[in-house]
Amino acid sequence: MKFIRFSRLLLQVLIIGIFSAGCTAKNNNDDSNIDKLSIGVVSYGEGATSLSKYERFKDYIATKTKAIVELEPAYNELQAVAQVQRQTWQIVFAPPGLAAIAIASSQYKPIFSMEGVSNRQRSLFLVRDDKSYQKIGDLANKVIALGETGSAAAFYVPLYDLYGMTLAQIKSASTPKVALTWLTDGTVEAIAISESDFETYKREFPQVKFRVLHTSRWIPAGVVLAAANLNRNRLSLIQKAMREAPADVVADAGYVPASKIPNYEQFIKLVEKVRPFEEKVEQTPVVLVPSVIPVTTKQIK
Repeated sequence: MKFIRFSRLLLQVLIIGIFSAGCTAKNNNDDSNIDKLSIGVVSYGEGATSLSKYERFKDYIATKTKAIVELEPAYNELQAVAQVQRQTWQIVFAPPGLAAIAIASSQYKPIFSMEGVSNRQRSLFLVRDDKSYQKIGDLANKVIALGETGSAAAFYVPLYDLYGMTLAQIKSASTPKVALTWLTDGTVEAIAISESDFETYKREFPQVKFRVLHTSRWIPAGVVLAAANLNRNRLSLIQKAMREAPADVVADAGYVPASKIPNYEQFIKLVEKVRPFEEKVEQTPVVLVPSVIPVTTKQIK
């Protein structure tokens, strides 16, 4: 009987030990207390990119910060703006259009430039060379094409240069190649396109000679942004890791550790001036003048 009681006691001890070990293992595997880092990546406009480019960067930062790193893409401007307004993304690889909005309205801080100074870009208005247009004002009451909302070179900057005009229609081209196709076949009279995209795609349209009607000001390079709610110590750790990252990781992610961060002050003013026109672009005709509120007698008093 003593042997039986001893055996039962031993079995109970073993069961308790196994249960405790299981709980310990479960607790060890619980990542609820592990820090997480959300990185925003833009997949629209001239900032469009594949998440696969950031895989090595993601793994590298995860190792250096000992955090769970999540890559989150945005496929349109509305989604991207919503993310920065909520500061859901702690680090953002932002093209110029989104960067201007995030810095101005959500207190994001630029921490690295995404291109060298020589790689800044400009916006072009193109027409077919057989057309008589000589200046941007000649496009009044014509059908033109812009890029997708959110693109600095194909949307915001062209809208600024069209400020005050009325157009018959603005068509939205999903890609630079679509815009050039429309210009070639006469669907539109002019298109807005980045200088770099024009150099890339013009060779695919040898049957038509294009002419640059207007060249914009320089557009600042995209930037890597940090959210205002990111812990200061964590930010310092991330910046150090990014500065010391291997060359292949830096090249994939597309930032330049040694490059000067561009000044966004003037570009922010440009974007803020034309953003109210985003909805007007879909109207016919397109009137690119500020809405005028009638002044009543009561208001005068």
